[in-house]
Formats: sequence, C-alpha cells, structure tokens
Amino acid sequence: MFEGTTIVCVRFGNTVAMAGDGQVTLGNQIIKSNARKVRRLYKGTVLAGFAGSTSDAMTLLEKFEDRLEQCKGDLMKSAVELVKEWRLDKALRRLEAMMLVADLNITLLLSGAGDILEPESDVASIGSGSGYALSAARAFREGTDWPASRIAKRAIEIASEICIYTDSKVTLEVLGE
Repeated sequence: MFEGTTIVCVRFGNTVAMAGDGQVTLGNQIIKSNARKVRRLYKGTVLAGFAGSTSDAMTLLEKFEDRLEQCKGDLMKSAVELVKEWRLDKALRRLEAMMLVADLNITLLLSGAGDILEPESDVASIGSGSGYALSAARAFREGTDWPASRIAKRAIEIASEICIYTDSKVTLEVLGE
C-alpha cells in the first residue's frame, strides 16, 4: 500500500476521466499539497496516474512515455513492454510504485510485480485512499448520471475526508469530453 496518493479512473459513455489528489507525505508530515500525479501522455491521448515513491513513479512515467512513443500510442503493447522491463531490470524492479493508465478504449493497472490488470468495471483506483475513492466512484457511477469527470473529482474529495494520506486538491484530466 502506498501512502500519500489516491488516483481514480472513471469511464462513462465515450469519456474517461482520471483524478488524483495533490498530497505528498513524508513519514507523518505533509510536505506538499499541490503535486500533479495525473498527466496526459502521447499527444494527449493517454492518461497516466501514479502512486508510490515520487522519484520511482517519475522514472516509471518517463519509461512509459518512451514505450508509448516506440509503440505509436498502443496502450496495451506499451504497458507490456514497460512491465516486462520493470520486472526484469535489476534497478527498475526495486522501484516502489503503481500506475493507472487509460486511453479511450482501455484502462490498465500496472505494477512492478508484473501485473497488467484490466479492471472489470468502469472504475479503477490505486494508492492509499484507493478503497474509499473506488467505493465512492462506483456508487456515483451506478446511482447517478453524472459525467465521468464529476464522478472522479468527487470520489477523490470523499476519499480526502476519510484517508489521512489524501487531500482535496484534485488534478483532473479527461479524454473524449
């Protein structure tokens, strides 16, 4: 479990939204509240969010961007290539982070254990407040007609009210809206 981050991805209709909180925690102190943990990649067509050690996550994000370029934006192929390198490379396999990546067609959760998981539902999350954000997003997804962006943002806000490692300063990126 990674402390200091909550990322949630929501699909609804032809839209995918990814939101993340801005809190960075070092031990039991908040050292930053406006970190940007969700980004657009590959010409704005891919969303990526990360949880874990900041330097490890940034290294993986950079590697993933390289894979997207090499694979011409093919999300699944890029994910397979990244996870393969992440698992086999002596230095990379020590990195402690997770990534949630999405394009208009697919959402994937990536880990250093070699996992490439496609969520069963239209909602996925990672990080310390993951369970709270996931529950909130699923409830809104099933019980409202809110757009994906509103669901994702509100799910992070709710997680921030429960998880001490999540704040309510939300970064939101949307595809297809």
